[in-house]
Amino acid sequence: MELLHDWHDFYVLMGTAAATLIGLMFVAASIGAGLFTDAHKDMMKTFLTPTIVHFCTVLFICLLVAVPSPTPTTLGGFLALASAIGIAYSCSVWMRLRRSYGSVTSLVDQLWYAPIPIMGYLVLAAASFVLLTRSSSISLGWIAIAMSVLLLAGIRNAWAMTLWIAIQPK
Repeated sequence: MELLHDWHDFYVLMGTAAATLIGLMFVAASIGAGLFTDAHKDMMKTFLTPTIVHFCTVLFICLLVAVPSPTPTTLGGFLALASAIGIAYSCSVWMRLRRSYGSVTSLVDQLWYAPIPIMGYLVLAAASFVLLTRSSSISLGWIAIAMSVLLLAGIRNAWAMTLWIAIQPK
């Protein structure tokens, strides 16, 4: 996988960003700890946890790529598994969001919490398929697009969650 060498800096940057944002989400959750009670448990599963999951997916992909000499089959297999889990998880978030919060969340919020991450995971699934069948360099570009979508969705959703915490009555 000599092609990965050209992408090294990209994956280091994305992994660093994802790890940093995971840490910042823990800080935000700590600041708003008084809000995260049993009454808001479902809300955390619907809005906070998916953001962490998307950041962790980006970090996981970066770690996979950083493994010395990954084979296309191994990398493609792990990416296929990650994308399948991500799609299933995001679909469950979407159903929970529509069922419990569909009437109180905007369409934009709903898009960023479920359909947009699902698109990112679908691109990742396509990249893994290409990697498993052809081992072409195009799959590395698709992986980068998928990671960028997931990172941007996480950033947007982390900001929305931070604003929600900030405006809650103390």
